[in-house]
Amino acid sequence: MKRSSNTLLLLGAGLLIGLGAGCLLLALTGAGGALFFGLQSSLSGEDSILFPEVDSPAPPFELQSLAGETYRLEDLHGQPVVVNFWATWCAPCRLEMPLLDSYQAQYGDQLTILAVNFDEPQDLVQRFVDELGLTLPVLLDPGGKVVNQYRVRGYPTTVFIDAEGVIRYQHMGQLEERQLARYLEEMGVSLE
Repeated sequence: MKRSSNTLLLLGAGLLIGLGAGCLLLALTGAGGALFFGLQSSLSGEDSILFPEVDSPAPPFELQSLAGETYRLEDLHGQPVVVNFWATWCAPCRLEMPLLDSYQAQYGDQLTILAVNFDEPQDLVQRFVDELGLTLPVLLDPGGKVVNQYRVRGYPTTVFIDAEGVIRYQHMGQLEERQLARYLEEMGVSLE
């Protein structure tokens, strides 16, 4: 009798732990779960809780670059735009930034890549840019207004906007070259 009550107690505890773990996993892998785990994803319609919807107009913005130039998204209408949201403390951002910079240098006649920093001091951002030798436009987002407008929840996050100003893809996590090339080719950028 004692053995069967211990078995029932262990079985009940196991069920409760399993149920709790299952609920936690469900909560983390629902809206926002991929963000919690830092998984890469290309999000669309049903994930609009996290981001502006794919296939909808990109929210407009106007930001200053480190060089003091004003960049307005609407001024870039007519060519694809890649908006990369990043921070200096983000290790995957540091790893992918040279790739984005090289694509801007190589294909800048067909697209614009904008690196939007989240609310960090200009001197810190400038040191990061100098250290990596970046030449792509690095924009400052004081107060994180544009980051909030695009509902960025993790770094890096990259938004691909077509020539008509429509969001076509969103990618969370570090971009690998094959992924970047695929997104750009699907938006009509010739990478030959």
